[in-house]
Amino acid sequence: MTVWDRPEPPPRPVPLDRERIVAAAVALADEGGLEAVSLRKVAARLGAGPMRLYGYISSKEELFDLMVDEVQGEILPQEQPGDWREALRVLAHRTRQAALRHEWLADLLGGRPTLGPNGLAMTEATLAPLVGLADLDTVMRAVETVSAYFTGAIRREIANLRAERATGLSKRDWQRASGPHVTKMLATGRFPALAQAVYDGTDVDAETSFATGLDWVLDAVAAKLTGPAA
Repeated sequence: MTVWDRPEPPPRPVPLDRERIVAAAVALADEGGLEAVSLRKVAARLGAGPMRLYGYISSKEELFDLMVDEVQGEILPQEQPGDWREALRVLAHRTRQAALRHEWLADLLGGRPTLGPNGLAMTEATLAPLVGLADLDTVMRAVETVSAYFTGAIRREIANLRAERATGLSKRDWQRASGPHVTKMLATGRFPALAQAVYDGTDVDAETSFATGLDWVLDAVAAKLTGPAA
């Protein structure tokens, strides 16, 4: 039985329900990451005893599932675009935006899908625009490919943001600090492709990089779909 199937106990003596528990857990994670979330800390924020939470949630893993499902409710668009490319593009960008608001989400992306109402709605919103454009196996691989791209891109972006905070160096500050070493290594001639990328490549912001890569992946998916809408 999943956490969504189990009934909640009576909300006494301290008013309590899963919605309040999840909201407190999300707030803790937003402040300090997933390592800041425990049933004890959530209970303390709610002014309840830790053991009371076990009437609602049996483990921290269940709490994480509920937290992800809560944020997936933020990701779901109010209106579903009719075009499959736009539908997947919107979901990818909204997932990135949610991860920038809730950085801990990046640590939980790509695992087993959550089975909550919002998680199931996300899966439906991802699959529905593609159904009928190709055989089901092709549709599933297409969805997996797009998901793998934006999950990896989001994780990389969040990792870079965390590195900036940990070191106190912005991307440009880090580039300036490491510049002498990189220049010396490139001068050896051992890394010609890297030298060309460093000296001739265009530096773009994270959002532009994400959008460009996503469009390339969608182009590749379109080439595999056989329907006229692709």
